[in-house]
Amino acid sequence: MAIKHNQMIPHNHFRKDWQRRVRVHFDQPGKKASRRVHRQEKAAKVAPKPVDKLRPVVRCPSVKYNRRVRAGRGFSLAELKEANIPRKLARTIGISVDPRRQNLSEESLKANVERLKAYQQRLILFPRNSKAPKKGEASAEEAKAAKEGNNVRLTGQAFPIDNKVTVQEGKLSDYPSTENAYRTLRDARSEARLVGKREKRAKAKAEEEEAKKK
Repeated sequence: MAIKHNQMIPHNHFRKDWQRRVRVHFDQPGKKASRRVHRQEKAAKVAPKPVDKLRPVVRCPSVKYNRRVRAGRGFSLAELKEANIPRKLARTIGISVDPRRQNLSEESLKANVERLKAYQQRLILFPRNSKAPKKGEASAEEAKAAKEGNNVRLTGQAFPIDNKVTVQEGKLSDYPSTENAYRTLRDARSEARLVGKREKRAKAKAEEEEAKKK
């Protein structure tokens, strides 16, 4: 029922104990410090293994952000196949896998395959049985040297992604002139639209020249 003139106020909930439900964030500086300590403790616990898994380099969606790259969910099956890494083994050696992802360009495929190969070169697999290491696993001496020599604890990505843009300067004559894609499309659209009129004009001109000859 709508309120008109001098009627009573409906029974709204104006007496809630709202002060008891108010949340403040005065502990934000302390939480920041505790999160940092937790990351350091986790890095020390899993050292020399990195905290995060290896992730691919993907392009951000939309026209607004597609000039930037970021870490993706996981490597595609095509990228693992190119790098000769079995899909079941990848997750066990710190490589994230996304079977749903598809490669839409050769550049992204090549970049991520090189990323996987660089990771393989630096990877040291500790053997489950140090007395009888399997193929691809490190020997007992190599594993011991890796534990003793690796004092750096990785709290972030093993291979960080850089978005730094490099601009190469030079004379205009140094760069070959390329066709304008917009102008090429406009010309093709114009030719398709005016093909009938141009044929009619050429036919009329040919008939006029024939009439002059007679």
